[in-house]
Amino acid sequence: MTRLRRAGLILALFGLLPILAPVPVKGATTASNLIVIKALSNRADLISGGDALVEIVLPGAVSAAGLVVTVNGRDISSGFAPRPALGGRIVGLVTGMVVGPNQLVARDSGAGGAQLLLTNHPVGGPIFSGPQILPWLCSSGATDAQCDHPTQYAFYYRSTNPLVSGFQPYDPSKPATDVASTTTDQGKTVPYIVRVETGWQDRDQYQIAVLFDPTKPWTPWAPQPGWNHKLLINHGASCGMQHGEGKAPDVLNDEALSRGFSVMSTALDNNGHNCNLIVQAESLMMAKEHLVESYGEIRYTFGTGCSGGSLTQYQVADAYPGIYQGILPQCSYPDAWSTGQDVDDCHLFERYWENPGLWGPGVAWTETQQAAAGGHFSDSVCHAWNEVFSFWVTMEPRHTTVAQDPLNLQNCGVPPSQTWSEQNPTGVRCDLADYMVDEFGRRGQDGYANRALDNVGVLYGLQALRSGQISPAQFVDLNSKLGSDDINYNWQPGRVAADAPSLPTVYRSGAVNEATFLNQVAIIDRPLDNVEIHEEFRSFAARARMDHAYGGHGNQVIWYGLGTDEPDPFLSMDRWLAAVEADHSGQSLTQKIVADRPADITDRCEVGSQGFPTESACQQLVGPYEGTRAAAGGPFAEDIIKCQLKPLVASDYFPVLFTSAQWSTLQQTFPKGVCDWSKPGVGQQPALGWMTFQGGPGGSRLGPAPASSPI
Repeated sequence: MTRLRRAGLILALFGLLPILAPVPVKGATTASNLIVIKALSNRADLISGGDALVEIVLPGAVSAAGLVVTVNGRDISSGFAPRPALGGRIVGLVTGMVVGPNQLVARDSGAGGAQLLLTNHPVGGPIFSGPQILPWLCSSGATDAQCDHPTQYAFYYRSTNPLVSGFQPYDPSKPATDVASTTTDQGKTVPYIVRVETGWQDRDQYQIAVLFDPTKPWTPWAPQPGWNHKLLINHGASCGMQHGEGKAPDVLNDEALSRGFSVMSTALDNNGHNCNLIVQAESLMMAKEHLVESYGEIRYTFGTGCSGGSLTQYQVADAYPGIYQGILPQCSYPDAWSTGQDVDDCHLFERYWENPGLWGPGVAWTETQQAAAGGHFSDSVCHAWNEVFSFWVTMEPRHTTVAQDPLNLQNCGVPPSQTWSEQNPTGVRCDLADYMVDEFGRRGQDGYANRALDNVGVLYGLQALRSGQISPAQFVDLNSKLGSDDINYNWQPGRVAADAPSLPTVYRSGAVNEATFLNQVAIIDRPLDNVEIHEEFRSFAARARMDHAYGGHGNQVIWYGLGTDEPDPFLSMDRWLAAVEADHSGQSLTQKIVADRPADITDRCEVGSQGFPTESACQQLVGPYEGTRAAAGGPFAEDIIKCQLKPLVASDYFPVLFTSAQWSTLQQTFPKGVCDWSKPGVGQQPALGWMTFQGGPGGSRLGPAPASSPI
C-alpha cells in the first residue's frame, strides 16, 4: 500500500474529519430515518472544558417540537432549536459536563432516539500528550495548580484619523468617536472594533481576536456578520523548553482581521516557549474547540510563522492532520529533531575548527573548506548555529549562562539552584529530550530521557572529499577528532549512539517529519537565505520528504531567492483554500489540494530583481546547498537519525587514496563500520497520525472517533 493511500485510509479510519470539517451546507439532512448526534467542536472523545457544540439531525419528516435532549440524565432540551442562521440545523451547546464520560441522549417521537458518549477532559489538560511536565510555574492570579485564570477581554479599534496608526485601546463604556469601518471579504461593512479574548487552557495562555461590535450579541449559531468563519493561527519563533506559563503570540493582525478572519495563538504554540510537538498539537486542538463553541464553526484554518513558527506548522500538520488546512511557513524547517542533528554537528565542527591546535600536522582549513565539509554556502552557518543563536543548548541539561546563550533563547525558566548539574543530579534537566520524556521514556541506567541523537558511522565531509574540495588528510583528521556529546552534553572522543527506544518513537510520533500526512494541507513555503541558520535547503528537504512519502509535491510551492517581489502569501493561501472548499467533485482531499491550486500560485525564484522560470536555473545561483548529514553522503532530505552500517572498504572511495596511516586511523574511528545511506535509518517509518501518550512512552494511535448510535 502506498503512503498516499495509507494516509487517506488512516484519516477515514480514525474519523478525524469532524475536527477539520468546513461549515456544513445549510439545511443539510441525513438519508437515515434515525436521529444522528454530531459533535461539531471536536471529536467526541477529545472534549475539554466541560462544554461541546453539538448538532442533532432529525429525519426529514420529524418535527423538532418533540425533541428531548439529556446529558447524564439532565434535561438540556431548551438549549437546542433550529437555528435560522444555520439553515434550520438543530444546534446547541452542551455545558456542565463532568470530567470523564458523559452520555448525551436525543429522543423525538416517531424517530426513536440516539446516544453519543462525550468524554470531557479538564481545561488544564492533558488530553493526549501524556503526564504533564513538572515543575510548571504558574503566573500570578492562577486559581489552581493547572494555571487556570479567569478569562479576560480587551477591545481595540482602528481610527479614521490618518495620523493615528495601528490598533488603539477601545472602551465600550466610553465609545471612541473616530472608529473606522472595514469591509470584510464577504462584503460586510462593520465597525473596525476588535475583541481580544485571553484565556487559559492546557496550563497556558491562548488569545482569540475577531471583529466584534460590543453593542450586539454573538452566539456560535448566530455569529456577528464581521466574522467570515476563517481562522489564521499566528506562531512564535525559536525552540525552547519553558517550565511554566508564557505569553500567546500577538493576534492583532490587520490584514486578517480587516477581512473578517479570526486570529488565534497559544503560548504552547510559540515554539520558543514550548518545543514539544505533542503538546503543541494538543494546545491548538483545545483552542480551536473553544473557538467553535464560543464563536461558531470554522470554514478553514491556516497558520503563519517564521523559523520556530515554521517548525510548529510543518510538524503539527504532519503528525496531527486536520488541525490546519493550509500553512505559510517562513525561514523554514521541517521539524526540530532532524534539524537538531545539524545543530549538534555544527557544535562539534566549531570546537574543532576554532581550535587549530587540534589539527594534525600538515592539516589546515580555509573557511571555504569548512563550509564545504558542512555542505553549507558559508562557514557562517555553523558559526551562527553555535555562537549567535546557540541552539546547541536545547541539548544541554544544565542551566545555561548569558555567555553560552547570549540571546537567552533556551532558558528553561527554572532557577539555577533547581537545575540539573553534576552537583545537583536530581535537578530539572533543561534539554529537549527530557522535556519530551513522557513521549520517549527514560533510560534504565540513569533515568534520563531517551535521546534520538546519533553520529555513529557518519563520514563527515565525504562529499567534499569526493569533489576534491578537501584533502584525505583533512577528511581523516576531522572525522577522527570530531567526537560527540554524551547524554549530559559533555564532549567525548568517540561517537554517540541514540538510545534505541527513542528511534521508532521519534518517527511514529512525527517528531521527525516524514511528510506522511503533509498532502492533507496546502503549503506556501518562503525560505530566507543561505548565510545563517535559516538555509533555503530546508524547504527543499521538506519537498524531498513529500516526494518520497507520496510521490509528488503538488501541494507545496516555494518562493525563494534574494528578492522580495512576491505576491501576498496570505491572500494567495486564502484563494487556494477557498477553491478547495468550493470543489464538490468526488476527488479526495489530497487530489483537490493539487487540482484546485490557482494557476498563478507556483514556485517562484528571484535573485535581486531578476526572476527565473525554473527551479534548476535559480538553484545554480542561490543553492540550495545541503545539511551536514547530506554532506556526509546521506539523503538530501536529512531525515535519518541513526544510519545502518556497512564495512569500511577502501574501494568505496576510489579514486581517493589514503595512506596506510590514514586508513588505520579511519578503521579505529569506525570500528563497527560506516553509514550505509542506501538503506532506511534505524527505526525509520511513517508517522502514525493522531497519537496519544496517555498510556505511556512510545504512544499509540487514537482509535476511531466515537459516533452516535440508535437506542
